[in-house]
Amino acid sequence: MKASPNHAQAQVIATTGGPLLVVAGPGSGKTFCLVERVANILRSTGVAPERVLVSTFTEKAAKELVTRITSRLGGIESLGNPLDLTVGTLHSIFLKLLEEFRAYTRIQKNYTVLDQFDQQYFLFQQASEFKDIEGIEDALGLRGPQSSWRFAGALMVWLNKISEEGISAEQLLANETPEMLASGEAYKTYQRLLSEYNYLDFSTIQVEMLRLLDNPEVCEQIQSRFDYLMIDEYQDTNTIQEKIVLKLAEGHRNLCVVGDDDQALYRFRGASIRNILEFPTRFPAGECKQVRLTKNYRSEPPIIDFYNRWMETTDWTEDDKSFRFGKNIEPASATATAHPSVFKVVGEDGEDNWAEETLAFLKNLRSQGIIKDWNQVAFLFRSVRNPKVVAFANDLEAAGIPIYAPRSNMFFERTEVRLMIGALLFLFPQYGSIRQTREGMTLQVWAFYDACLAEFIDCLKSGDDPQIKAWVAGKAKQHLSLSENTNYPFSGLFYDLMQFPTFSRFLDEGIAHSGVRDSRPARNLSKLSRLLNKYEYLYNVIVIRPDRLERDLLTLFNFFFRFLWDGGIEEYEDESEYAPSGCVSFMTIHQSKGLEFPIVIVGSLDAVPRKQYTDMEVMLEQEFSGREPFEPMGRIKTFDFWRLFYTAFSRAQNMLVLTCQENTPKGRGQRHVPSAYFRPVYDDLKSWRDLKFDPHTIDLAEVKEVDIKQSYSFTSDVLVFEGCPQQYRLFKDLDFAPVRTNAILFGTLVHQTIEDIHKAVLRGEEGKVTPEQITSWFDVNYANLTKKERVYLAEPVLKIAKRHVTSYVDRERAHWHRLRDAEVELSLLKEDYILTGTVDLVQADDGSFEIIDFKSEKKPDLIDEADRLSRYRRQLQIYAHLLEEKREVEVSRMTLYYTGEEAGNPRITFPRETTDVEGTIAKVDSVIHDIVEKNYGLSERPERLCKNCDFQAFCDMTFCKV
Repeated sequence: MKASPNHAQAQVIATTGGPLLVVAGPGSGKTFCLVERVANILRSTGVAPERVLVSTFTEKAAKELVTRITSRLGGIESLGNPLDLTVGTLHSIFLKLLEEFRAYTRIQKNYTVLDQFDQQYFLFQQASEFKDIEGIEDALGLRGPQSSWRFAGALMVWLNKISEEGISAEQLLANETPEMLASGEAYKTYQRLLSEYNYLDFSTIQVEMLRLLDNPEVCEQIQSRFDYLMIDEYQDTNTIQEKIVLKLAEGHRNLCVVGDDDQALYRFRGASIRNILEFPTRFPAGECKQVRLTKNYRSEPPIIDFYNRWMETTDWTEDDKSFRFGKNIEPASATATAHPSVFKVVGEDGEDNWAEETLAFLKNLRSQGIIKDWNQVAFLFRSVRNPKVVAFANDLEAAGIPIYAPRSNMFFERTEVRLMIGALLFLFPQYGSIRQTREGMTLQVWAFYDACLAEFIDCLKSGDDPQIKAWVAGKAKQHLSLSENTNYPFSGLFYDLMQFPTFSRFLDEGIAHSGVRDSRPARNLSKLSRLLNKYEYLYNVIVIRPDRLERDLLTLFNFFFRFLWDGGIEEYEDESEYAPSGCVSFMTIHQSKGLEFPIVIVGSLDAVPRKQYTDMEVMLEQEFSGREPFEPMGRIKTFDFWRLFYTAFSRAQNMLVLTCQENTPKGRGQRHVPSAYFRPVYDDLKSWRDLKFDPHTIDLAEVKEVDIKQSYSFTSDVLVFEGCPQQYRLFKDLDFAPVRTNAILFGTLVHQTIEDIHKAVLRGEEGKVTPEQITSWFDVNYANLTKKERVYLAEPVLKIAKRHVTSYVDRERAHWHRLRDAEVELSLLKEDYILTGTVDLVQADDGSFEIIDFKSEKKPDLIDEADRLSRYRRQLQIYAHLLEEKREVEVSRMTLYYTGEEAGNPRITFPRETTDVEGTIAKVDSVIHDIVEKNYGLSERPERLCKNCDFQAFCDMTFCKV
């Protein structure tokens, strides 16, 4: 992308006021326009950065956009701190607003956001609440007996659809249709359960946001907060998101939406193409400016010509109405390509040589030096879980071409995962005899379990790890005749197993941090730790108990792991390395959205258009949308099919290759490959064997590095690393799930209750800070924390935590007038990273400001804990500096407040020394550098931290108590 804008881009950048629709074709410099438009708004209007909202489709895209914007604006002080811009996905922005205005919602503190699996599992556990609703099976389109898991899946999809359409339970219940009445009962029940458990799902985040905006007072506050809104990927927004966005922009109408109707892929997730196609009609005629970005800076001209022709091979009109914006993508350079750009690599009809031909093509280009890195090649399919695609990938890998396919359902096939599951099964030998809970019962997953157990036993027999053999034999014997509670859950056994070379070898620093592919075993074990943690949360497993051991084994293996195995799990993906060096990528077309590759090989050419909606969805739109139907129902599947493969074809930079095993049906059940839908553009393509690939005329682009400026927190990154680099490596970098969280729970409970007190005082309600109200805040916080974390404090410990709070109030009540702010978020923009932090409390007296950080412990010895206090002081120095810049005030004191100090002064106060700021930041730079470079070496073990660390046994074995 060039640095100066073309004519259309310049229009986008210069248009700051009023509604603006930007239809951005592939490779047309959309992100460049967004960044430059933000810069122009700040420069030309003088508006503060926090008054500009920019939404992206994914968190990764949000991080990339923040990086681009901060790089563009970081050195221009007059435009303010670019980190104050509101940038994120719509979900993340809505969630932040809901958190701020939580008092006006049904959401309580310490809520849990359910991902898709969590949501389905929650409905599975609550299935009895829904199965008795009359007509629910008809509403879900289910016929005949269904397992509770499948019922929960269908119910989840339908409840999400209702949420995404912005329809209430009351509206459904007012409808006389039996299916709608059943849907209304189900939706009402689901909303009640979400409230009881303090849960949100991704669809309900939007529902709660729209409800929040229904409060006129709150709506006005939120509307007045933003002067400019920019929504990217608008073609993939849903009905309720459109309602929210339009409401946010209601006053000023400074709303810019950007997208490409030709790349609308997410109808199956509730997206509505009419949002972008009808956007101009949401405003008075002529008010909405429209700009087409059609100059392509990505693909070579023949590739652009190919996907233009593809879109012309179907009719986008009906009854004189078009369901596509007219556009023709043009190459930025008209220079003719001197090498083959669009062709096919296929297995011959009647043969079975698809993999053989593809391998020959790839090795030919590699041997000539045309392909310099395998990551220049990407295969795109409708699904990478298709058995034919998996077999194809295995054939290529067996021939020496490394494949990177984190979404191909291979998690449970990896050696490290199979060994760990086998080890857990070995530790509970009774499972084999109890897993059949009714006569004749059989589960497909049992064969997988048996294979895992056999592999682990073979590992024991090999004699390569004699220590683990003795340990697991002893534990298995103990579990077989367990008579009293253990002091560990299943996840505790997982960490015990990690100490032995059978598993610890996967955590070797030379392997675990050496690239996405090589680090896969460590990442997979980390994911398994999080899954065990999730299971124990779902079933409230704190320790292994003899009275519920059989039940826990059945729920773990017959339900939890089985459902994950059935549905498949995606492996780790590094957001900063979408195409790892040395690997050919296998991706879904959806996954490739927004990416580009020098060589794109598109498969799934046997595909045909398929219906993506149900009759109930049609009824829902007809009954409740309040609008006439949009696209002709019978043609939606065709439109979406063309959009899908247009997206695939437009990922290619230098070469676009169509690939398949050609086939003419020779019997029943066979398909034409390619299908008839591709023939108009496929039949004229030449085979790669009929073309000349001259390395002197072919210069493939290199895969672009993803430029993401990472954010680091002083408390959860810098201080953790300084405390123990190995803990940082294992829990932060590799993302293993900690088991021991009681100490964190104690501090969080104290902190949250003190925060409630501060917010009441800051609202002018200090009279509410009574012993009864403090008890209420404390009890509610504890209830919500334990509900979320499923961890509990003993009664004596709970009393100590409450005493921390009441002692603080008794000491400070007379000084409430000093409070100025609480929980102030701060950020420091550096050249290659972002440092973030939160100030617990800001006080002021006679214009002299003080920042306070709370510690829920006793005051430490100033000499013995000098190093730790020095780190805290550095933290406060930076926070003071950032607060001064943000609020234009002068901080004179920085204080650590120890709520556990009973007799003496709970404060440790440091004077503000402005001359030391640069030196302090330099020390933080050094720590961040070590984190980035993965310098995790230990000179000595921090014994104080070791005793409560889940990896203690691992480190005992690995570092030999150094």
